[in-house]
Amino acid sequence: MTKERGNWLDTSHPETRAIRSGVKRTPEGEHSEPIFTTSSFVFESAEDAAAKFIGQDGANVYSRYTNPTVRMLEQRLAALEQGEAAVATASGMAAILSVCMAFLQTGDRVVCSRDVFGSTIGLFQNYMSKFGVEVCFVPLTDMDAWEREVKPGTKLVFCESPSNPLCEVADLAKLAAVTHRVGAKLVVDNCFCTPALQIPLTLGADIVIHSATKYLDGQGRVLGGAAVGSAEDMAAITAFVRTCGPAMSPFNAWVVLKGLETLFLRMEAHSSNAQKLAEWLLLRPQVVRVHYSGLPDHQGHSLACSQQRHFGGVLSFELEGGREAAWRFINGTELMSLTANLGDVKTTVVHPATTTHGRLSEQQRNEAGITEGLIRIAVGLEHIDDLRKDCDRGFAAL
Repeated sequence: MTKERGNWLDTSHPETRAIRSGVKRTPEGEHSEPIFTTSSFVFESAEDAAAKFIGQDGANVYSRYTNPTVRMLEQRLAALEQGEAAVATASGMAAILSVCMAFLQTGDRVVCSRDVFGSTIGLFQNYMSKFGVEVCFVPLTDMDAWEREVKPGTKLVFCESPSNPLCEVADLAKLAAVTHRVGAKLVVDNCFCTPALQIPLTLGADIVIHSATKYLDGQGRVLGGAAVGSAEDMAAITAFVRTCGPAMSPFNAWVVLKGLETLFLRMEAHSSNAQKLAEWLLLRPQVVRVHYSGLPDHQGHSLACSQQRHFGGVLSFELEGGREAAWRFINGTELMSLTANLGDVKTTVVHPATTTHGRLSEQQRNEAGITEGLIRIAVGLEHIDDLRKDCDRGFAAL
């Protein structure tokens, strides 16, 4: 016998929901969530098969459609983001693509912030535009530009906040008002903060995007993505995912489920380490500028204080000497992993201009503030003294 859940979970704290939401035990009574590693499901009869194929929403038919492990992740993430529903996908970019395919058609307009992940720019600019979708990029913090460009015909407004890699912060409530004035949907990539630090839906966003590959997993083990929002919007996205196939695998869903159990603890630790490292970097003579919203002189600091619980684990800084200096610093480090991923317990370091944003034109990088001397560090959970020592190795190589 297993205990029946009352309504205590609905009124519990988010730290508890991160561990308990979405759990549905099988008759075996397992404590940890099971992995349903099956491509399809067996029906009790021909009548049962027909009923489930035709109209029973959520019935287990085929794992591209529904899978119990994936469903548990979707329900847990929806609870954390305070959305009605969620859709899990094969990657974060698959989630963005699914939103586009669900809500855009030829002649529509997308307004996107300039300083987003390079692949997001590539998706909008190289692929959505190919199908007759007009795309416009604006500075994230320039409300006048948003007011000017979000005009009738706009269907999606897209931003990251905090942004990658400059940690700029959008006023999500104001941006939502501008978006809804023309009947568009505001889509917010919440990858850097996660629901442990920020809940965009409560600030007016319509859809939240995640690369579950990052902090939701937290240990760099699997790829995954998700969209969260209203039941109506998620139904439209689900229809695309079921038909076209960018669904999350059951194993990856299980890994992310286990990652969510420690999300709040990890995000507090990431934020604490990043704050200490950012303050320390400010004192290095070789550093021209540090980009981290936890610093009082960051232009988005007060806004981040009002929208976020903490400031997150990603920072960037600029060195004198451009690319040569940046590469010397990176090559001089030994502890930090040179990889483009972020959100890992292991600290990672990367040169955005030649990696994550390397496919952008020089003009696009300049407009987004991605200089040749810019270095991004996704601060992990190692001891802060060891991270400072590793940065000292990088500075010694200059």
